[in-house]
Amino acid sequence: MNDRGASFVQHIPRLRRYARALTGDRSRADDLLQDTLERALVKFHLWRQGSDLRAWLFTIMHNVFLNQLRARPAGAAVSLDDEAMQLAVRATQSDRIDILDLQTALLRLPEEQREVVLLVGLEQLTYEETAGALGIPIGTVMSRLSRAREKLRALLTGAGATPTLKVIK
Repeated sequence: MNDRGASFVQHIPRLRRYARALTGDRSRADDLLQDTLERALVKFHLWRQGSDLRAWLFTIMHNVFLNQLRARPAGAAVSLDDEAMQLAVRATQSDRIDILDLQTALLRLPEEQREVVLLVGLEQLTYEETAGALGIPIGTVMSRLSRAREKLRALLTGAGATPTLKVIK
């Protein structure tokens, strides 16, 4: 394996985790990862030596994901993983239920907010790295992260489930 391959291999688990969180589907995540690595290998000559390879790979994945979203026909069916289809869950699996609730809440976030939450919270990229990967200003990263955290909090606590009624006199 050459140096390029070895440097890519160490980032595959994090890229796969990010792809899985973005797509919510195991097979689409694997396709996204494969497309990302293929594009990275073809475009490796564009990577600046000394810059963060991890952030560069996440940028490529973000762009590939957006291209796939644009190419997908409107109203296309989204497949669900087998684990999301399980109806009966034993009470002793409360951690799994919490994780599935979190995954469902993450998938209900707007795309821009979910990307920021995943890069900062899950992949532990800095605000600056996240801004670079997504091609947005740092202030936008911070505001999207703040809104996403608030929305996640509401979704997970059920605070946003009941509509508020405005009293008119």
